[in-house]
Amino acid sequence: MLLTADRVIPGPADAEPIDHGAVLVDQGRIARVGRAAEFGDAADRLDFPGHTLMPGLIDAHVHLALPGDGTPFTAYAQDEPPGVHMAVAIRNAATALRAGITTLKDCGGPHTLTFELRRAAEKGYAQAPHLHLCGRPLTIRGGHCWYFGGECGGRDGVAEMVREVSKQGADYVKAMGSGGGTPHTMSWLPAFTPAELTRMADEAHRLGRRLAVHCLCGAATMQALAAGVDVIEHCGFITGPDTPQRFDPAVAEAVARAGVPVCPTLSVGDTVLPHLQGRDRDRWERMLAENLEQTSQLRAAGVRLIAGTDAGWRFTPFDWVAREMAILQECGLSAAEALASGTHAAAEALGLDRETGCLAPGLAADVIAVPGNPLQDLTALRRPAFVMRAGEVIVDGR
Repeated sequence: MLLTADRVIPGPADAEPIDHGAVLVDQGRIARVGRAAEFGDAADRLDFPGHTLMPGLIDAHVHLALPGDGTPFTAYAQDEPPGVHMAVAIRNAATALRAGITTLKDCGGPHTLTFELRRAAEKGYAQAPHLHLCGRPLTIRGGHCWYFGGECGGRDGVAEMVREVSKQGADYVKAMGSGGGTPHTMSWLPAFTPAELTRMADEAHRLGRRLAVHCLCGAATMQALAAGVDVIEHCGFITGPDTPQRFDPAVAEAVARAGVPVCPTLSVGDTVLPHLQGRDRDRWERMLAENLEQTSQLRAAGVRLIAGTDAGWRFTPFDWVAREMAILQECGLSAAEALASGTHAAAEALGLDRETGCLAPGLAADVIAVPGNPLQDLTALRRPAFVMRAGEVIVDGR
């Protein structure tokens, strides 16, 4: 199949767009990329005048089993039966795929549910993006997201849980390095001990898996860096209960020096505000402003930023990563860098750049067509006219 458009943005960020470009797809893979005039006639040809062809989008932080409709998540996770969680996950995966998100990194769900979803999609019983999964996130007893089944402790205990999720099919390991939105957890303090986190990282790496760590305070981030983490989720600077965050340049410099990518998940605050009033709204407005400023400072320090929405959490929807990329542009990324944050840069951070994230020969044919030129207006990413995942046409709105 030959795809043509006014331009092709192959990626990564420093790659020049190809005017009047074309992408040749063969057996689910990209066979060739170039100017349309260089290709001969093709019986199976789709033309997208006025559009741009580019890699499918990547959302590097979601929770497929959560509804994203404001339902209190702790009660939902405990009270709803597994069948409901699966139905929600199937709906969310399909929503993301139709929005041009061809790869999702799930950052934690109940027990083996996300692995079962992936198997259902492989068997043709569900429609989903490529799924990069951790299964249960590792957390201390009573820690953030304990209800997903990943409670563990002690050096041997955390190593055993790493082995367990790996056995079940985890592509990477996720750990809750601080508290979070789960009641009675402390987001301003590290959760695991340094020895536990180091053992966790060592065991994950020994088994050929990367480690991503949720960090909402500077001390947790520094502890994760010392352990040898591969990705930092959020990278917050919370200092205490109901107190303003306080950016620490030393933490930002340490993250930049280590070259560890950060997924700031700014969409949570962006999407929750319309649903709040009074003091709750004031608190979230303050937190969002702090997060935007801190992300700008992380960017200025040279930290690598990738796009992830935390979809499923609070009111965050599964078709929102384009908005996350636009927020990152507001925080100082160029248009090309923002585009890469949800394509090539995200694939590289997840260890998937040999499979997806660019339009290059040999990679999966994950392709979208968007109106106009997204390098001039990133909102174009929210209106894909065409979505292809691994050579399968999902949306053709010509």
